[in-house]
Amino acid sequence: MSPATKEHLELPITGMTCASCANRIERRLNKLDGVRATVNYATERASVDYDAAVAPATLVEAVESVGYEASLPPAAGEAVTGAGDEDDPSAPLRRRLVISALLSTPVLILSMVPPLQFDNWQWLALQFATPVVVWGAWPFHRAAWANLKHGAATMDTLISVGVLAAWGWSLYALFIGDAGMPGMKMTFELVPQAGAGSDEIYLETASVVTTFILAGRYFEERAKRRAGAALEALMELGAKDVAVLGDDGGERRIPIGELAVGARFVVRPGEKIATDGVVEEGSSAVDMSMLTGESVPVEVRPGAAVTGATVNVGGRLVVRATRVGAETALAQIAKLVNDAQTGKAPVQRLADRISGVFVPIVIGLSVATLGFWLGNGAGADFAFTAAVAVLIIACPCALGLATPTALMVGTGRGAQLGLLIKGPEVLESTRQVDTIVLDKTGTVTSGEMSLVEVAVAAGEDRAEALRLSGAIEAASEHPIAWAIAAAASAEAPLPGVESFANREGLGVEGVVDGRAMVVGRPALLADRAMPLPAELERARAAAAAGGRTAIAAGWDGRARALFVVADAVKPTTPAAIAALRELGLRPVLLTGDNEATARAVGAEVGIEEVIAEVLPAEKAAVIARLQSEGHVVAMVGDGVNDAPALAQADLGLAIGTGTDVAIEAADLTLVSGDLRAAADAIRLSRATLRTIKENLAWAFGYNLAAIPLAAAGLLNPVIAGAAMAFSSVSVVANALRLRRFRSIRGAGPDLP
Repeated sequence: MSPATKEHLELPITGMTCASCANRIERRLNKLDGVRATVNYATERASVDYDAAVAPATLVEAVESVGYEASLPPAAGEAVTGAGDEDDPSAPLRRRLVISALLSTPVLILSMVPPLQFDNWQWLALQFATPVVVWGAWPFHRAAWANLKHGAATMDTLISVGVLAAWGWSLYALFIGDAGMPGMKMTFELVPQAGAGSDEIYLETASVVTTFILAGRYFEERAKRRAGAALEALMELGAKDVAVLGDDGGERRIPIGELAVGARFVVRPGEKIATDGVVEEGSSAVDMSMLTGESVPVEVRPGAAVTGATVNVGGRLVVRATRVGAETALAQIAKLVNDAQTGKAPVQRLADRISGVFVPIVIGLSVATLGFWLGNGAGADFAFTAAVAVLIIACPCALGLATPTALMVGTGRGAQLGLLIKGPEVLESTRQVDTIVLDKTGTVTSGEMSLVEVAVAAGEDRAEALRLSGAIEAASEHPIAWAIAAAASAEAPLPGVESFANREGLGVEGVVDGRAMVVGRPALLADRAMPLPAELERARAAAAAGGRTAIAAGWDGRARALFVVADAVKPTTPAAIAALRELGLRPVLLTGDNEATARAVGAEVGIEEVIAEVLPAEKAAVIARLQSEGHVVAMVGDGVNDAPALAQADLGLAIGTGTDVAIEAADLTLVSGDLRAAADAIRLSRATLRTIKENLAWAFGYNLAAIPLAAAGLLNPVIAGAAMAFSSVSVVANALRLRRFRSIRGAGPDLP
């Protein structure tokens, strides 16, 4: 392998407590030669691209060198599951929070309610407060010390210094000052006044602030887990074992990890389909809601492709595996969602840069606050209170959580609805798009030709005309021929064909039941001296006016039947176009079909602007032309023939089942074939972007307002601690509102 070859690794990281931690780890990893890393505080992962010459263990060592822990992900083939309850990181926090709350409550009551104070009550308060300060706040002290050894400061530094300062000042007042003298009463004030005496103690500040911040961390951790619940649930959807058919026809149940490509396995009613494959025996209905977000089961028969983790709700199926492990559609979807959650939006990078210098600035402001008030004769108590409040109220955590939590929830909810957002930079594009270009075949229409009308000349039998024409069309490979043959075979058995000949672009000829048949364009029959009679010509003209394709059939020297074939518009397309218009988008239909057909389809679905007779290679040029006219263009296509146009568009939306081409070319993949999913995707992306901006506005605004208030001596440290804890939790709670996003398709399960 060449040293220039790039590898990718998702590195789980533990020990991060704020965005400053993520920033430090990211800087350390990026100092390694050949390494490019992005560290996400909310997902607690590092997304690392590195040269193959770099050993993965080196990445782990780099993380550990700055005081955090990392672990290599499971090797290929090992089972990957979500964390269980026993791995719940919030459990130790919960225990610490409950005990700290029980101990700090009497300290707060004694400090706030003077009638309950008795002689030397401060010593009892000290006994309750000390375990909270030492044991309850131990995670903060430990992290602060670990960072200090590496010459760094984080959110834990602010908390640890603030809590220890309040507790240490109280010890000084009790043991050295006059607060510990017999009969002394301490006056509790929400905001100590300038010039207060030196007997002020802050045991309630040290203990209650610790409790509030533990509460904030606990609820933040719980909320972060809920934010990632959709991806975790997605990864758990797959079957755990499978009933494989042996050569003798017997069944043997094996773990899913042992299933190989080409193996045949049984899926009984109610069971999950073990992996991607093709149905070989049986027919049934398959619930694909986990993949597409659509609640209506899909009928499958021999030859139909099925996807792993979907549910067989009908009869018994025998399936041949075509993709296993990391190659399955479910694994690709999970990887795509994980990549989107790990990435960083441009707006987040600004927040990260601020978080990187936030803590040192706050410490400097706290020291400056102390010096300012002491220098202005405010008294040591007042100066100390203001300085501690500055330390406690500052919150870089909210800045670090603002973007990634919204991304986690938004992309996770999208995955449940069959909407796969490729990365955070996509969100900004959805806000700016004003024009949406729609491929016709397979996007606006079903992409499958069907026979919609049979017209026969006077005296001819419809059933006989369909039987003879269907027989010769069955020997052709053209989609139009398949539509006629399928309709004919559904009514009666088809006879054999002799002397078959294909006339490229015109039709087919051959002998059926002794009759010399010609089936194809009316021009082919005219060339064989078989012009259309008047009744068939009227039917042909009506079909052309309606944008449909007319195929004529003749034998024994006369044109005898006309078959009208059409690519039916999807029933949900008109509603989808209306929804896109409501989003402020101008729809444009783009197709390689003739002008009449394209105009007819456009009129049927409500699109006035139609660009027809465009070759696949020319579609990207059409997108570029619209962009040159000043439009921000979205393109919706099937993700294969439309790949160049999807890549050229400002926002590419691929309809399909998540093929490699679709995923690579498009910014959004719509697993469902329902065009309304395009409107859902844009709505969800815009809602996610709006949530990110709300979170950042709150995070920036909170710190810009709270720190000056604390420095001015207008906030007691206890209130500051509660505000800081609320700041982080509110950002995550706002992001969790995206879990309630509803599809206009009425699709998708609700999150727990």
